[in-house]
Amino acid sequence: MLYSLIRPLLFRLDAETAHNVTLGTLRFLNDYGLDTLLNKPIPAQPIEVMGLTFPNPVGLAAGLDKNGDYLDALAALGFGFVEIGTVTPLPQPGNPKPRLFRYPEAEAIINRMGFNNDGVDALVDNIKRSRFQGVLGINIGKNALTPMERAVDDYLTCLNKVYLYASYVTINISSPNTKNLRDLQSSTALSELLGRLKMRQLELAQQHGRYVPLVVKLAPDLEDEAIDDIAKVLLAKEIDGVIATNTTLSRDGVQHIPQAAQDGGLSGAPLKGRSTRVIRRLSDALDGAIPIIGVGGITRGGDAWEKLNAGASLVQIYSGLIFQGPQLIEAAVNACRPYFITHGVTPRRRGPDVQASTLTPGETPAAETPAADAQTPATDAATSTVANPEGAVSSPNEGDATAPPANHGVIQITPGVEPPTVDEPFTEPAPATPVPAPVEPPKKMTLDQMLAAAVAPVVPPRPQPDAPAADAGAGPAPVAAAAPAEPTADASQAPTIIATTKAANAYMASGPRKKRRPT
Repeated sequence: MLYSLIRPLLFRLDAETAHNVTLGTLRFLNDYGLDTLLNKPIPAQPIEVMGLTFPNPVGLAAGLDKNGDYLDALAALGFGFVEIGTVTPLPQPGNPKPRLFRYPEAEAIINRMGFNNDGVDALVDNIKRSRFQGVLGINIGKNALTPMERAVDDYLTCLNKVYLYASYVTINISSPNTKNLRDLQSSTALSELLGRLKMRQLELAQQHGRYVPLVVKLAPDLEDEAIDDIAKVLLAKEIDGVIATNTTLSRDGVQHIPQAAQDGGLSGAPLKGRSTRVIRRLSDALDGAIPIIGVGGITRGGDAWEKLNAGASLVQIYSGLIFQGPQLIEAAVNACRPYFITHGVTPRRRGPDVQASTLTPGETPAAETPAADAQTPATDAATSTVANPEGAVSSPNEGDATAPPANHGVIQITPGVEPPTVDEPFTEPAPATPVPAPVEPPKKMTLDQMLAAAVAPVVPPRPQPDAPAADAGAGPAPVAAAAPAEPTADASQAPTIIATTKAANAYMASGPRKKRRPT
């Protein structure tokens, strides 16, 4: 592997410089079609979680690409999904350098980056320019100068602006590098925050005709009682998913390294045990009602399997990439495969391996087509999910935001039909004459009930004018009252991603539907 050759050179650089050089190299290779030098195509292992169909269960954790600058290059490595951010309403420089440190002897990283990013508007612009069509998570947070009592305004502002472009949105309340941010994990603060965000999510879903799941990212340093309390809030507010975990303030596993005593969050191999403990406790408390994305300490393929065995539905990696390179992605996917086979979730194959990039639209096994769900239109049973050569998933149901992912996360193929090679052009078939379907009255009561459960007596603040732009020469401006604003993005300029959940089907059963990112 190329990475094993260049890693010694990268490790001669300071950690943040090496980080930037690596990302720049990835983008260069991607721009010139040289991605295969770093990684070979990964056999598909589709799975449906939160109503989204993931090409494989291994994703990229937030933090590596904070602004979406390298989205296409990172997706080409074979991730089943990519999460970018954390992004804040306004640009901020983060904490002073040096702020990123690696400890190869322990396969550990300490960072105190502090949500350095170019602001949510820059991130949205990067997504618009991207070719990525896969499952995209966007991680949002608060500006460092925003008072804690106004934190919800920052999250609302980001949610409004990224909603059209995300497959799911992650609420980051667990970074140890933003002062007092973890206070939002207390039951009272979390209930109020998620109530406001859930209400806005449902309003946006009704406004745009597509439901984007909300996910909460938690810390690994929570006591069992706190985890149980958080689980109750997540269930009460009907949150769609939870990520466990962020980095830890503990120094277990690096006590023998004097330099590791400095401030920041610890990730890498020493985090594995703490993260897995939180996953297991959450899994017991949630009892399968909310899916868990496991992250923390995955440096070998078997570590990913441990997260699934503890109760996670998906996994994410980041620090392990620094020490193992892109080959860790395939190792993790392969390690997860036996788990899904054992639990009845497995791709249907042609030969020893079927790659998502070799499937053609409409391939459906005559004898194995799943029966249509009682709430699913009859046409859904004949559709299939298709992944492009970069691992992106698309669906023939793109025009209907209420249709569940076509094949429920299982690759469908037709025996005896040879798939085209990746290089063969695909000609879109002529659309069939649409047949009007009977229109049912909107199920407004279901939406009202969901809104009531989300907000209780909490009333959102009236939108305020946007804050004036800061003078570039005057240093960072105070982030005051970043009021939630209506999204100004033009959906017609963005790529198409259909991200639908069962919750959307419950209350958006009629009316015209919009595409996420029309091509």
